[in-house]
Amino acid sequence: MEAVRTATVEDARRLLELSEEFVRGVTSTRGGSLLVQPSLDASGEGGLAGRLPQLLGDDTCLVLVGTVDEAVTGFALCHLEDLAGQGRRGILDACYVEPGARGVGVGRLLLDTAVTWLEDRRCRGVDGIALPGDRAAKNFFESAGFKARMLTMYRELG
Repeated sequence: MEAVRTATVEDARRLLELSEEFVRGVTSTRGGSLLVQPSLDASGEGGLAGRLPQLLGDDTCLVLVGTVDEAVTGFALCHLEDLAGQGRRGILDACYVEPGARGVGVGRLLLDTAVTWLEDRRCRGVDGIALPGDRAAKNFFESAGFKARMLTMYRELG
């Protein structure tokens, strides 16, 4: 049975494993190395697992775990962003399910739970990122009603 719950400090070890998988996948994709935020970097105290107690105590962040038969198989991380007097926007920093557990609805449960949390906090919208060429991520977001609103172009210097 698939389910989603708020992460706890007891999930730190599993979140470290999943965040390492997520970061490896993102950084192997075009543009991904520029995307990984310190909150998602699996290494050191700045990583997701190391910052879990701080994130769990922050009412502007949400860390979720997705489970299949009570085994943690995925996670989602989102936070609130103040729009300088124009309300709030939700930022979906990560929504990841390990490959062996994909296709059964854990990712969609994670995303829907995060979106509900953001709606409850009166966000005007939510941003999630799909990297160039990542058709699966783009399809995942579009199936949940997301639409592209901006393309960011990048040129390396030096």
